[in-house]
Amino acid sequence: MWQARHVREQLLAHYPTLTIEIIGIRTEADKFLNLSLEQMGGKGAFVKELEQALLAGSADLAVHSMKDVTVDLPVPLALPVIMQREDARDVLISNTCSGLEQLPAGAWIGTSSLRRQCQLRALRPDLEILDIRGNVGTRLKKLDAGNYDALILAAAGVKRLGLQDRIKQFLEPDVMLPAIGQGALGLETRSNDQALIEMISVLNDEATHACVTAERSLNRKLNGGCHAPVAAFAELRDRELTLRALVGRLDGSELLRAAVTGPMALADMHGAALGQQLLDRGAGDILREAGHGAQN
Repeated sequence: MWQARHVREQLLAHYPTLTIEIIGIRTEADKFLNLSLEQMGGKGAFVKELEQALLAGSADLAVHSMKDVTVDLPVPLALPVIMQREDARDVLISNTCSGLEQLPAGAWIGTSSLRRQCQLRALRPDLEILDIRGNVGTRLKKLDAGNYDALILAAAGVKRLGLQDRIKQFLEPDVMLPAIGQGALGLETRSNDQALIEMISVLNDEATHACVTAERSLNRKLNGGCHAPVAAFAELRDRELTLRALVGRLDGSELLRAAVTGPMALADMHGAALGQQLLDRGAGDILREAGHGAQN
């Protein structure tokens, strides 16, 4: 809801007379907090109901966290706008420790992300990693109740809710490579609604769009899904794009890393090429082992 209100504010700044109604929709992932994302099929658990509303014509625009958006959209839908990225990093939140290195052996750390789990196990195999579901507020309540010693969350969500004072440590990409699309918001609509696409195009950020395109292209090649043990993060410098990626075994015993640099205009191609490089090095076997099929 914060994201929807944020987009409404941004659009009204450009079009003050526009009437915008926010329709609250509970997604499958919000309804069944007792199930893991893997049990719900992973892909699309946060976006399916929103896309159904677009297809039915009961909504004109859907606002998504890009890390939750499947790489292949339903044919009548398009994702023309990706807004300027917030902080893409992960953060550690704890009431007892100042950072990941300070957590004692056996500490309980909460995350539902396979991407985070494989990297955490590689960094700190002595920690006890426990699944956790729910929004940021729900997770913080569980932490405060003593169910966990620490949480790993996306910096963007914590900061957007004004809870940055709870952050004990920002985990740099060299330590914890972010999720594909993390920190970026995407606007999805019907592909034939050209008037709306033109209107919302003022919110598109060219740099973020290129970076997220490269990250999603890599995931399309891997066929890893939104919640696979895959990480990717692209950055721009003087219109040169550098994409870093990782595929990891869930037990942390193997993390395949790769990177590529090239022109921003070829973002899609760079992502596909890096994905193929990882497949050539055995990423497909790792993903299949984790329950995610990958192309050969």
